[in-house]
Amino acid sequence: MFGKQNSPLRLLPWKTRIAFTVYSCTIRGSAFRNDGTINRRLLNFINQIQSHFHTAKVPSEPIDGLKISDVTVDPKRNLWFRLYTPTNITTTPLPVFVYFHGGGFAYMSPDSKPFDTLCRRLSRDNSAVVVSINYRYSPEFKYPSQHEDAFDALKFIDKDSAGGNLSHHLAVRVAKTDNDELKQVKVIGLIGIQPFFGGQERTESEIKLKNGPALSLDRADWFWKAFLPPGSNRDHFACNVFGPNCSQDISKLKKFPPTMVVVGKWDLLQDRQRRFYEGLKRFGKEAYIVEFPNAFHGFYSFTKFPETPLLFQEVTKFVQNQLAKASGK
Repeated sequence: MFGKQNSPLRLLPWKTRIAFTVYSCTIRGSAFRNDGTINRRLLNFINQIQSHFHTAKVPSEPIDGLKISDVTVDPKRNLWFRLYTPTNITTTPLPVFVYFHGGGFAYMSPDSKPFDTLCRRLSRDNSAVVVSINYRYSPEFKYPSQHEDAFDALKFIDKDSAGGNLSHHLAVRVAKTDNDELKQVKVIGLIGIQPFFGGQERTESEIKLKNGPALSLDRADWFWKAFLPPGSNRDHFACNVFGPNCSQDISKLKKFPPTMVVVGKWDLLQDRQRRFYEGLKRFGKEAYIVEFPNAFHGFYSFTKFPETPLLFQEVTKFVQNQLAKASGK
């Protein structure tokens, strides 16, 4: 149980805390209905009025060394991505981040302010192209719609040479893919920033932190029920990747990339994330875990949170190491 004096939210500026609390309480109480539907009109309205969560428009000119644009992949399913390209880089090829935003598969998008801010920094700090993908939402579109969107977007990037959970399943699929299907894209690393996994049996952290900031256990359950196919429970392999229904032996996937797992000790999903890391190691995959003692779920969205710059340092270090290995240095 959270105590007000010990909550990591105390490390945020007071105006941010107020905005965050209002946003969380509003969407928790009204946006996600008990009948399994979602109030999208309310969510869109809140996103517009909350200064810390409003949508970020594409600037007409390059800004802070970045050219930003939105690219449509398939208008029929609203599949698109926001592209961030450094303007002051003369050497090629550039590393490419393919980013899948959070939101429990149900809401938010690449133009949500927290994710736009994150991707701008990823691009600047790493002199990299960032592709932030918008996928179809549950409950209107359930599994495997989001996984299909992720792979189709990657194929589009590969053809056009633009060079958590979705990332893992995408990495598995890429590792199984014939060389003829992806010609230019080579996945050399996976970064799971507080990845969203679940399971039918409750973990210690889920029970202890069930009312945590940003993500409660009730909301996580709602997300999984909205996302998974009818009749499934949280031990579906899309949710519990190394659980009792896991049929994927990734030990045989030679192309599965090295993985960095980011864990926050105020995140109710932390036990799930550690199990994910342990599962990768058990299957013989290269994996690293980075833990932040004050981090709650989604802490990286707040630039003034003390551990946010530490996260970016760890990401840059991981990226540089994987680039060096890929180039044979």
